[in-house]
Amino acid sequence: MNTKAEMSSQEWDTRVQLAACYRLVAHFGMSDLIYNHITARIPDTDDHLLINPYGMMYDEITASSLVKIDLAGNILDQPSGYGINAAGYVIHSAVHGARHDVACVIHTHTRAGMAVSALQCGLLPLTQTAMRFAKIPYHDYESVAIDLDERERLVADLGSSDAMILRNHGLLAAGPSIAQAFNTLYWLEMACKAQVDALSSGRELCLPPPEVIEKTWLLYQPGTRRPFGELEWPAMLRLMDRKDPGYKN
Repeated sequence: MNTKAEMSSQEWDTRVQLAACYRLVAHFGMSDLIYNHITARIPDTDDHLLINPYGMMYDEITASSLVKIDLAGNILDQPSGYGINAAGYVIHSAVHGARHDVACVIHTHTRAGMAVSALQCGLLPLTQTAMRFAKIPYHDYESVAIDLDERERLVADLGSSDAMILRNHGLLAAGPSIAQAFNTLYWLEMACKAQVDALSSGRELCLPPPEVIEKTWLLYQPGTRRPFGELEWPAMLRLMDRKDPGYKN
C-alpha cells in the first residue's frame, strides 16, 4: 500500500478531487448504494486509474481509500482492503481505453436517468438545460455490462461526445477533468428530472423551434464560451469542506 508521502503530488490531488466528486454525487442524490463508479486517470500515466472500493458508500469515500487499477482492471494498490466491482468496470475501461482526452468517467443509475433511458423519445429539448444535450448519443441495452465485446460498440456509440444515455440502464458522463465530468453529469441529471416532471403533468409540451435548439446547443459547447465545470468546481469543493472535509484524508 502506497502512502501519501510515496505518491506524486498529481496522484494525491486527483485522489482528493475524485473523493470530493463521489461525495458530491451522493450529496445531490445521484448515488446507488455501493454500486456504480466514478473513475479518474492519474496524470502522467497512460493506464493507471482510480476507482471506488467495492463495498463503501459514496459518502464514505476518502482520498486514501481509492483503489488504483490499470485499464484491464488489475488492482495495483488496494489501501482500504476492499476490492472493485469488476463487472461494472467494463463501461469505464471501454471509455478510458479509447478516449485519451478523457480524464474522468461517471456512470449513474438515478431514478430520473433510468426513466428517460427507458423512453422511446429519449431526452427531449424541453429546457435550456436539456438543449445542452440536444445531440446526445444512445447505447442500446445488452444486459448487465460484463461482456468485454460490448466495449467496442459502447465506444462507437459514444464517439467524441461528453455524455451518453445507456438505454434501459442509466447515464454516462465523461470529461477532460473531474470538474467538467461532474458538471456534465449534474446538468444531464437535471435535464432528465425536468423532463420526467413535465411529462408527469399530462399537459401539452412546448418545444422550441429547431434553430433555437441548435443555437443553444452550440452555446454550451466547451469551445464556444468556456468549458463548463471548471469555474463551478471550487464552489463544489467549498461545499464539501463545509459538509465534511474528511474526504481529503
